[in-house]
Amino acid sequence: MLEERPLAFHCGNAELLGILSQPGSGAQIGILVIVGGPQYRVGSHRQFTLLARALVGAGYACLRFDHRGMGDSGGVHPGFDQLDDDIQAAIDAFSSALPTLKQIVLWGLCDAASASLLYLQRRSDPRVAGMVLLNPWVRSEQTLARTRIRHYYAQRLLQRQFWSKLFSGRLSLGSTLAGFWSTLRARLGVEAKNNESFQQQMREAWCKYRGETLVILSGQDFTAREFMIWWNTFRADMPGRDRVTLIEVPDASHTFSSQAHRQNVEQATIAWLDTRLGRS
Repeated sequence: MLEERPLAFHCGNAELLGILSQPGSGAQIGILVIVGGPQYRVGSHRQFTLLARALVGAGYACLRFDHRGMGDSGGVHPGFDQLDDDIQAAIDAFSSALPTLKQIVLWGLCDAASASLLYLQRRSDPRVAGMVLLNPWVRSEQTLARTRIRHYYAQRLLQRQFWSKLFSGRLSLGSTLAGFWSTLRARLGVEAKNNESFQQQMREAWCKYRGETLVILSGQDFTAREFMIWWNTFRADMPGRDRVTLIEVPDASHTFSSQAHRQNVEQATIAWLDTRLGRS
C-alpha cells in the first residue's frame, strides 16, 4: 500500500518541502532523493515521483525534497557543493517522520550525486548506509579536455564527412588545430590545479567511505564519460572499491528520459538495495 504525504521541515531559517512516500508497514531503509540542477522534487519527466512509487512497491520508504531556493522551498540556493545543511536537515526529518528507519541511502543525479559525496566527506553521517549516484558531475577543464580528445576529436578523425569538409575548404584547418591545441593544453595540465576543488573532496569522500555505492551511467551522455575518465584515475588504488557497483544503461540520455531507461534505473536501484543492503 502506498502512502504519500507532504513533509515540511527547516534548514536554518528556511522552510523546506518534501514528499514522503512509504509502504503500509514500517520500512527500515529509506531513500533520500536529492534534487540536482534546475529541478525540483518531481524530476524531469516525473522521474523522481515514479522512482519513489517503485521503491515503495518494493518495500522501501522514500523522501524527495526541494533544497533551499528550489521548487516550493524557501531560502537562497547555496550551490550544489554547499548542500550539507539541507541534506542533514532532510535526513533528520526523514528519520523523525519514520522512526522505524535504520538506514538511509542518498540518491542523486548529476550534481546531486556529487553533493552526496561532498556531504559524506564533510559530515561522515553514520546513518548513511549507501549511495546511488547517477552520472556524477565532475566537470573541470581537464576532465572536459580528456573527454573531448577521447570521444570527440578521435571520432572526428574517423569520419569521412570531416575530411570532406577539410579538403573542400568548408572547414578551417587553423581553427580546428587551435581548438585541438587548447584542449590538449588543458589535458596536459598547463592550467593551474586547485587541490581544494570539489572533485578532490569527492575523491577523498569515496576513499574514506565504508558504505555501499551504486553508480548508474548513461550510455549517451558526455557527463557520464567525463566521470569514467575521472574515476579511472584513482579507482585501482581506492580502498573499498569492491563496495562500488557500476552499471551502464546503453543509449540512455543524461536524465534517462525514455520509459524503458527510467525503468532500468528503478529496477537497478531496487535490485541493488535488495542484494547489497537487504531489508532485515
